[in-house]
Amino acid sequence: MAAPAFVEKLNEQLGYEFGAHQQYVAIATYFDGLTMPQMAALFYGQAVEERDHAMMMIQYLLDADADIKIPALEAPVMDFANVVEPVQLALDQEKRVTAQINELTRLARDANDFASEQFMQWFIKEQVEEVAKMSDLLAVVTRAKDNVDRIEDWVAREEKGEGSDPTAPPIAGA
Repeated sequence: MAAPAFVEKLNEQLGYEFGAHQQYVAIATYFDGLTMPQMAALFYGQAVEERDHAMMMIQYLLDADADIKIPALEAPVMDFANVVEPVQLALDQEKRVTAQINELTRLARDANDFASEQFMQWFIKEQVEEVAKMSDLLAVVTRAKDNVDRIEDWVAREEKGEGSDPTAPPIAGA
């Protein structure tokens, strides 16, 4: 059902999504260790989101009767020199994922795999939101890097969580 090149690349993407999950857990624990509960909660939430993205992709592969191959993961970065570094890493990661999602969409389109292309549309929208969120957070953390209470206050005030999205693809096992 799904184009073979798309299936191969989507299986590769599973590793990136699970890797992003682990990286966000590592970032969350860094902020937890600094007693920054708002930043920790934000990144623990991001970790769950990345895991859910991988599980959406798994469900799609199951629905498409395609083979699932979950790749091995590299260890996440755990050490940061300051509060700006992990947020910069998160923004860079989101930009990289955006390029990967765009490539997956292009592969589906080039193969006339309309179902897979349609599946990717939600992820395109999601990546616009994720890059904007991390860009804003980086600006705040950079400005307030010497005053973590200001960072915590901003996150508490501005971070509302995303809630459920009825247009999101189904999550395997949910």
